[in-house]
Amino acid sequence: MQLGMVGLGRMGGNMVVRLSRAGHECVVFDPRAEVVAEVVRQSGGRAVAAASPSDLVARLTPPRNLWLMVPAGITEEIIHQYAPLLQADDTLIDGGNSYYIDDIRRARELQGRGIHYVDVGTSGGVWGLERGYCLMIGGPEAPIRRLDPIFRALAPGTGHVPPTTAKALDDRGQPTGEVRTAGGTAPLGYLHCGPSGAGHFVKMVHNGIEYGLMAAYAEGLNILKHANVGKRGQEAGSAEVTPLRHPEHYQYDFNLAAITELWRRGSVIASWLLDLTAEAFLEHPELPIERETVTQRGVPDSGEGRWTLWAAIDEGVPCTVLSAALSARFASRREEEFEWRVAQAMRRKFGGH
Repeated sequence: MQLGMVGLGRMGGNMVVRLSRAGHECVVFDPRAEVVAEVVRQSGGRAVAAASPSDLVARLTPPRNLWLMVPAGITEEIIHQYAPLLQADDTLIDGGNSYYIDDIRRARELQGRGIHYVDVGTSGGVWGLERGYCLMIGGPEAPIRRLDPIFRALAPGTGHVPPTTAKALDDRGQPTGEVRTAGGTAPLGYLHCGPSGAGHFVKMVHNGIEYGLMAAYAEGLNILKHANVGKRGQEAGSAEVTPLRHPEHYQYDFNLAAITELWRRGSVIASWLLDLTAEAFLEHPELPIERETVTQRGVPDSGEGRWTLWAAIDEGVPCTVLSAALSARFASRREEEFEWRVAQAMRRKFGGH
C-alpha cells in the first residue's frame, strides 16, 4: 500500500522503516535533508524522498493517504499547508499528540471538501521500530478500513502476548461456563476507538495514566533511596527541623538497580516502564543524565496530562492521582519556587522563623 509520511523525527522515521520492511511504499518529506536521506537508506531504498509538499502529494496515487507525524504545536500549520493539495476521497492522518477537540473541528472542516480525517494516537516511542506501535484510531469507518494494512504493519501483533481469556460471569458473579477471548484488532495492537477525536482522546488518557505510573515508580524509588536517613547527622534540638525519632529504623542502603531488576519478575508492578527503569539504573546508579536534565529544565509535559484533567473536570469524575502526577512535573521545573517564598515570608511574620 502507498503512504505519504510528513515528519521523520524520533517516531516518524522509524515508522517509515517498519512499513517499508512490510512491503509498503512510502513517499517521505522532512525539511531536514540529511534525515530524509538516512530514512531512505534504512528503508533499503523502498522509501522515496519528495522534494517538497507538492512533490510528495504528486507522487501519491489517488485516493491518497497522507500521514502527519509532527509536534502538536505545528500540526495546524502543516494541515493548512497540505490540505489545499488534496482532493475528495483522500485521507489525512494525524499521528501526533493533538488535542482531540481540534480533531473534531478539523474533521468537520475537511469533510466539506470530501477529505477524510483520521486521528491516530500512537504509542511506542523510539522502540516502536522493533516492538511495533500501539495505535488508537478515531474517524470514519471507510477510510480506516481502507488503511487497515498500514495499521496492521505498524502494530506489534500478538507476538508473545496471547489475547486475554476469561471465564464469563453472570450478574451474580457466578461462572456461566463460557470462556471468552478478546477479539477484534485490539489483541493485534490497534483499534478503531470511535468517531473523530476518539483516537486522540484514548491516547490523551493513556498519557495521563503514564504520568501517574511514572510518578508512582519515581516516588517509591525515592523512598527506598532515602531509607538510610538514620545514618545521617541531624541538627540537634533545632526548632526548625522535625527530629527523626527512630534513626535505627532507617539504616538501609538499598541497591536500586537490583530491586528494579527483582520487581521485573513475578511482581504485580512489573511493566515495560519498570523494564526501562531497571535498564537506566544498570547504566548508572545515580542516573546522571536525567538528573542534569531535571536540574536544568525539569520534567516537561506535552499537554496530554492537562487535557486529561480538563476532560475529568468536564465529566465530573475524580482524577486525584493523575492530577498529583501533573503537579509533580510542574514542581520539577521549579514552578512552585515563588509559592514557597510566600510560605516562608508568612513563617517569618508570624513566628520569626
